[in-house]
Amino acid sequence: QLQLVESGGGLVQPGGSLRLTCEASGNVFNTGTMRWFRQAPGKQRELVASITRGGQINYADFVKGRFTISRHNGLNMMYLEMNSLKPEDTAVYYCNAAYLAAWGTDPRDAWGQGTQVTVSS
Repeated sequence: QLQLVESGGGLVQPGGSLRLTCEASGNVFNTGTMRWFRQAPGKQRELVASITRGGQINYADFVKGRFTISRHNGLNMMYLEMNSLKPEDTAVYYCNAAYLAAWGTDPRDAWGQGTQVTVSS
């Protein structure tokens, strides 16, 4: 089973920056596409950005030009560099990954516990 742990959240002023990290661990065959989601109070969880194992990237329109997603397959890490943060970016940010537990098995989904990002003056 794949375990995901996020870190790097915190309180930042508008216009500031934060870097989130997602560390993956566990004895699995392969980790595929990884994603960052976020959920603000009273709102549904929404996709922020995704990155395939090969490095293909997609961003939600509301973060384009401000956030950068990356991953290091060898270290089993994923990152989200967040710049020009706005109060509306305040949310719990979750790491998600698709993976194969073993060759020939069905894809599974793993989630981290989330890290709080608060943008406020």
